[in-house]
Amino acid sequence: MSFFIENWILIAVAFTAGAMLMFPAITAGGRAGSLTAPQVVQLMNREKAVVVDVCEPEEYAAGHVIGAKNVPLAQLEAKLTGVVKNKATPVVLVCASGMRSNRALATAKKLGYENVHSLSGGMGAWRTASLPVEKS
Repeated sequence: MSFFIENWILIAVAFTAGAMLMFPAITAGGRAGSLTAPQVVQLMNREKAVVVDVCEPEEYAAGHVIGAKNVPLAQLEAKLTGVVKNKATPVVLVCASGMRSNRALATAKKLGYENVHSLSGGMGAWRTASLPVEKS
């Protein structure tokens, strides 16, 4: 017991360091299914993933992932089944920052899509990774 009393500062530092190491894993729990830009490219190349941009048409026209299909978040529940017919096909949802695509992820899972992901950081992360952007 005297060890704990004499070394309380070291124990507090160890506990704080452990908490800081666990923080990213804990906060990522709400974003299950999130992928980085390089992981999305691999999924597109290896498994022929369909990229669905959930931005509004104006944002989509300003720049999107090459080959992405535009289905605004408000219309996702009604139109996703028409865009991606096979529910086993890998689907990557993209938006400007990653917030709308995380909400879209829940909608897609509710519709029965088994292999659906969100681009973490959205188009900002895509551009930061210097990946190609298409404008329409």
